[in-house]
Amino acid sequence: MTERIVIENCAIATVDGQDTEHTAGHVVVAGNLIESVGAGPAPAGLDGVVRRVDGAGHLATPGLVNTHHHFYQWITRGLAQNSNLFNWLVELYPTWARIDEPMVYAAASGSLAMMARGGVTTAMDHHYVFPRGAGDLLGAEIRAAAELGVRFTAARGSMDRGTSDGGLPPDFAVETTEAALLATEEAVDRHHDASFGSMLHIAVAPCSPFSVSTELMRDAALLARRKGVRLHTHGSETVEEEKFCHELFGRGPTDYFESTGWLGDDVWMAHCVHMNDSDIAAFARTRTGVAHCPSSNARLAAGIARVPDMLAAGVPVGLGVDGTASNESGELHTELRNALLINRLAGGEKALDARQALRLGTYGGAQVLGRAAEIGSLEPGKLADLVLWKLDGIGHASIADPVAALVLGAAAPVTLSLVNGVPVVENGRLTRADEDAIAGLTRTEARRLAQLAGLA
Repeated sequence: MTERIVIENCAIATVDGQDTEHTAGHVVVAGNLIESVGAGPAPAGLDGVVRRVDGAGHLATPGLVNTHHHFYQWITRGLAQNSNLFNWLVELYPTWARIDEPMVYAAASGSLAMMARGGVTTAMDHHYVFPRGAGDLLGAEIRAAAELGVRFTAARGSMDRGTSDGGLPPDFAVETTEAALLATEEAVDRHHDASFGSMLHIAVAPCSPFSVSTELMRDAALLARRKGVRLHTHGSETVEEEKFCHELFGRGPTDYFESTGWLGDDVWMAHCVHMNDSDIAAFARTRTGVAHCPSSNARLAAGIARVPDMLAAGVPVGLGVDGTASNESGELHTELRNALLINRLAGGEKALDARQALRLGTYGGAQVLGRAAEIGSLEPGKLADLVLWKLDGIGHASIADPVAALVLGAAAPVTLSLVNGVPVVENGRLTRADEDAIAGLTRTEARRLAQLAGLA
């Protein structure tokens, strides 16, 4: 008999194609799938009900989907506080080049714990620093995600353009082109699960135009398409990157990406801050996705991405935390709010509204990760990844519109978060991990890294 969880009496924002909402409704979860969503109480006579949840005072939404992150940076937060991207990278690369498997496991555990507590049910990480002899860094992240029960896209990154080849990272922090491609293919073969409801995807993810050779970009795209996995990289993040691309390649980032096979509906790029009309049109034409990271863009003074224009053109856009050395809070609720506020600074009071922000953080993220048929909205037949937000406390009770309360208000407590129908958060606490133990582990590994890097 299928086991069911019944949630009733809550407001619901389904984020489906019609943006259907219910002021008081129900969600029935059967196994790992959503069985029904609607107004009023759940259907009578359901078999196998193992739990009933009274959702009065709560809002149910799809789980948040994070589309860009760098977990390892959890243990280098608070450094290079007043730098732009290039100076920030130059300052931190020597420290990052000393990471090892225990450090990455601790950092991934901290990053995932913070996101899960804040309503993220699908996480993504872009890991591209692989010091020699450091151990199985990608495996450490995968292990941490499995332990916390979060759905995960692990993007196996790479860098092969060091300073001696005109790149930004130091030579000791990069791989050879051949080694990067071999390790990426091995990661796909070993870990990628393409089945419906998969808890683990692998993506192919050279780091950026200023840290990767054209050969690696082209061959990585061919590899990803031969293996049937998605492609991810950083793009058009800063004016310095724009200048770099013109000087090195004789063209801007978008034209360079297109010349190397890096536009398409299986590609998504982080940031995309400095995009002109033709760039946006190229992304829309090819259905290339964007991971919008408003807090990190502000922290590094990169600029304001033209998200309303992208959405109007039909570009798939999701939200990203980005690395926690450039977004020390490390959770996605902040990005819902900041996406709305920062885009209004650039485009006026109608640039983005609360429901558009919620869509960016849910269905938009699912689109960008290629999983819109499985997650991102509350609809029968989709995977049971959902969050029940408590909105009847002092921080939200006086806001009548629950979606506005969630997006514009303080970070809402998570009463229940399900991934694949399994609780991963209950009453604001992780169900599958000891938060205090994770905090202690991250503190220990951050101090060890600081000592190795000569920062302590």
